[in-house]
Amino acid sequence: MVDDERTLTRTLQRGLAAEGFAVDVAHDGDTGLSLATHGDYDAIVLDIMLPRRNGYDVAAALRERGVWTPILMLSAKDGEYDVADALDLGADDYLTKPFSFVVLVARLRALVRRPSGARPAVLAVGSLTLDPSTRSVTRDDEPVELTTREVALLEYLMRHPDRVVGKVELRDHVWEGSGEDLNVVEVYVGYLRRKLGRDAIVTVRGAGYRVVG
Repeated sequence: MVDDERTLTRTLQRGLAAEGFAVDVAHDGDTGLSLATHGDYDAIVLDIMLPRRNGYDVAAALRERGVWTPILMLSAKDGEYDVADALDLGADDYLTKPFSFVVLVARLRALVRRPSGARPAVLAVGSLTLDPSTRSVTRDDEPVELTTREVALLEYLMRHPDRVVGKVELRDHVWEGSGEDLNVVEVYVGYLRRKLGRDAIVTVRGAGYRVVG
């Protein structure tokens, strides 16, 4: 999410976390462009009026760099030419402030469901699969029922299968720095192991966790 309204971003970050999204936030266009270029994201929520580099420039620069992550423009500018300019520069959708949070979540889920050339439709590690668009999980081709938070934790681990992910990183991305004790990560890893099998996630003592499927 790239928006300079800090109160709004804090509120949306908490709300989206409750819906199972992990949200990184930037408050200016340059930082947002850097995160979106080098990060691995399902969608980008991008304001137009930003410090240092406006949202139009960020969207255009991402497309020029071959970054095809879906972009939802979120702006107080509601003229038809503003919408047309955003879409022409590479945005996939446009939502005008003030907006309904329910509609924002629905728009984001719709964007995530769209196929993207650079992103696999389904994450797979070993015998474990996760479809980010439907949040469905299987192991050994058998469906596994997970809660929203369990899916968010598993998805973050599966997006980083080649490294050990520390507890602090998991808490900050999955619980959005909500002040939760680090023990909450251990608790939810335990929940995942009970549902997926104890061998699906390994503990690297003193470092964190790694998903092996």
